[in-house]
Amino acid sequence: MSAVTTIPESAATAAVSVRHPKVPVTLGIATALLTALFLFGARDGVTTFRLSGGEALLALGDVSVPAGPTVWVVVVLLLALTAYASVQAWRYRTPRVWVALAFGVLALFAFLTWAGAGGLVPVVSLLAGALSISVPIVFGAMGGVIGERVGVVNVAIEGQLLLGAFSAAVLGSLTGNPYVGLIGAMIGGVLVSLVLAVFAIKYLVEQVIVGVVLNVLVMGLTGFLYGILLVPNEELLNRPATFPRLPIPGLVEIPVLGPVLFNQPFIVYLMFITVALVAWGLYRTRWGLRLRAVGEHPQAADTVGIKVNATRFWNVSLAGVIAGAGGAYFTLVSVPQFGEDMTDGLGFIALAAVIFGRWDPIRAALAALLFGFATNLQNLLTVLGSPIPGQFMQMLPYVVTILAVAGFVGQSRGPAAAGKPYIKG
Repeated sequence: MSAVTTIPESAATAAVSVRHPKVPVTLGIATALLTALFLFGARDGVTTFRLSGGEALLALGDVSVPAGPTVWVVVVLLLALTAYASVQAWRYRTPRVWVALAFGVLALFAFLTWAGAGGLVPVVSLLAGALSISVPIVFGAMGGVIGERVGVVNVAIEGQLLLGAFSAAVLGSLTGNPYVGLIGAMIGGVLVSLVLAVFAIKYLVEQVIVGVVLNVLVMGLTGFLYGILLVPNEELLNRPATFPRLPIPGLVEIPVLGPVLFNQPFIVYLMFITVALVAWGLYRTRWGLRLRAVGEHPQAADTVGIKVNATRFWNVSLAGVIAGAGGAYFTLVSVPQFGEDMTDGLGFIALAAVIFGRWDPIRAALAALLFGFATNLQNLLTVLGSPIPGQFMQMLPYVVTILAVAGFVGQSRGPAAAGKPYIKG
């Protein structure tokens, strides 16, 4: 008889236990940077946070705090959170999400208190501006989530946003109707996605290469059409009707968040609905189940009767429709006319939001909002006269995105079949 070796349960557990130092290390670095900033760039005075805005039913007054003492109290709290996260990691436990959220809120409060010493920080305007910047990124991220979940890497989000913005400007100008312009933006987005789908799915061309080429192609095409069509016919073709604000009675009167969330144009409400529908459909419907099956294991999906390539083709087209709608925000809300390369790389930020959000619609939308907030914070710091050099403030949104992805996401596994063409049989 052969001997049976028994491994003690404690030894087996110890063999698979892994420490997760990434979060405490990131928190520690952020705390050290803030401490150095407050120490070597000390600022005195009182910082006033304005919480009122819009037509709130309950008008909140201004909150004033002394800048110097406040930032050092918050630094102590940040050190405590970092220590707690370190203890959790040492005990082979992943730090809870609330630790990172609390750290982020406190660190932001301390930074704004320091930057706004002797000035006024308009909280409602800061949040509303962040949401405005985030809208096209959220739409692009939803398109990216659908594309990668079904197995196609959608690097062409930038092109879909740009052609969507161009189409919305032209049709919105010709018809004088922003809703027609929005439909035109969706058509522009789906045209780019159809080219991506044909080359990536039918002709098995490397998906990343196709996406990059499409971005360059759309930039050149829109730039060319802008020069020969829109510039000489600006009044006719580049003066689109814009979406008006549609305040929701009752909700708009909620303090702070009411004016931010419920006094917006139609396309912003469409963004809220799109995120909710994609999140619900992806996990709660037959469509979502098939989509995820094709993106994870196309061979298994094929054996149960799912047409893999057809599913990929139509869902990549749907992703283009959603991303194109994001392009409409540029010309029908933000800037009431089209300009060359006006998307300014936000499509690539949307792709980063997909990865940061781990291919989940809600998390990807939150990642997009984070970038929008960092961008608007940069604008606020310029107005406040922050001592930080302008070049560093321009880097702020991208630095925040990199730190978030590297510090809190790190290695993450996307859909198993993303980027891999499927050949039946």
